[in-house]
Parts: sequence; C-alpha cells; structure tokens
Amino acid sequence: MTVYFIGAGIGGIDYLTIKAHRIICDAEVIIYDALIDTEILDIASDDCLKICVGKRGGKVSTPQATINDLLVQYAKQYHSVIRLKSGDPAIFGRINSELDALQCIDTDIQFIPGISSALAVPLLAGIMLTEKDDSRCLTIVTAHNINLLNWSILSQIDTLVILMGGKNLSLIIQQLQLYGRSPNFPIAIIKNGGSPQQQTWKGTLSDIVEKTLNISLSPCIIVIGNVIKNEK
Repeated sequence: MTVYFIGAGIGGIDYLTIKAHRIICDAEVIIYDALIDTEILDIASDDCLKICVGKRGGKVSTPQATINDLLVQYAKQYHSVIRLKSGDPAIFGRINSELDALQCIDTDIQFIPGISSALAVPLLAGIMLTEKDDSRCLTIVTAHNINLLNWSILSQIDTLVILMGGKNLSLIIQQLQLYGRSPNFPIAIIKNGGSPQQQTWKGTLSDIVEKTLNISLSPCIIVIGNVIKNEK
C-alpha cells in the first residue's frame, strides 16, 4: 500500500511532472483539492475513485478531520492512493495533519513535488522575483490569518509574495504602510495564474484597492516589491 502526496502544479496538465502523470494514470483512489484542473483527473482510469475534498475560503469546505479519515480508510483498502494538492503539496498544504493520521496504519508514503504558484505565477505575469539590484531577499507568506504575521519585519522585505490574501488586501496594505512602506511602493495581483483566465493588476499600495474594487480576487498571488518595475 502506498499513499502519494502529489503536487498538481499551477493549473492544467501541462504543468504536471512526468512522474506525477504516470502515478495518476495508475491510481486506484484520488482525493483531491478544489483547485485541481479536471483535465488532470481525466488521465486517471475510469475505475479510479475520485473524491473532492476542496477547501475554499468563504465556501462550504470538507473538515480536515474528514480528509484524514478518508486517507486512512482508503489506504487500508487500496494499493495506490493519491492525495492530490494544487501547487506543491508542502507549501501551505496542511500536510502534517494528514501525515500524522496515516501513522496509525502500515503504509508507504511518497512525495511528488509540484510547481508552486508562489514561484511560477509571478513569472507568468512577467515579474522576476529576484534581481540583483532590487531584490536580494524573497519571502513567501500566507495571509490566511494576517494577525499571526510580523508586519514590522515583512514591511522591510525586498520582495514579498503573499498567498491567500485577496480578501484581506486592504488590511495587508494598511499593515505595510503602518510599518513604513511608502504608499508609492509597487504591488501586483495575479488572479487565476497559469490558466487562460489569468488577470493581472499592477499599481502601488495607494491605488491597488481602487483598481480592484468590487472584483473577486480569489485565487490570487500578491507580489509587493520593486521587481514589479523591472519586468523583462
């Protein structure tokens, strides 16, 4: 018995690794997240059991305890079970709880990396996250709970990449300016990165909220830094 934690990458099947593709084709069970492209699920066999356990902010979500129980249940019954996560499974993927649950049974666990949206989506929008003159430091955070973040430190980072921050955009900007970031500091928001629906808004901390007013930004990547000025 093997449980594979696989990263599906940033979108369609073109961003899936060859190894992930091969394992998905042979899978008996796939337990997958909300942002998984259906094109990826379609490469599995017709006999494969596919279970959606998506978690999306503000919408009905599968409790983590239920996901843990499903993994244990199917790992006991099948030889090849996939836990399919968007991006890379270890980047803000809530993976530790699921691994702990599997400790109670005798099963092998394998990790298959995926392309993280935190790194790939800015590139697809023409933003180079590191540049010798403007970005000697890159930090990636999740804004799922902004009160847990140290904004006095984050406001000094050359390039800041924020995941899960769309609904808290105004609060993020407020915190950055409170701790010294100029209202003229560059910011970009990329929605649906890697898909045909990708959209990008660029501006400054002073005007980006107005530019995206009344627009649902999820799922998005927020990039803050002078690298936004230096697109190649």
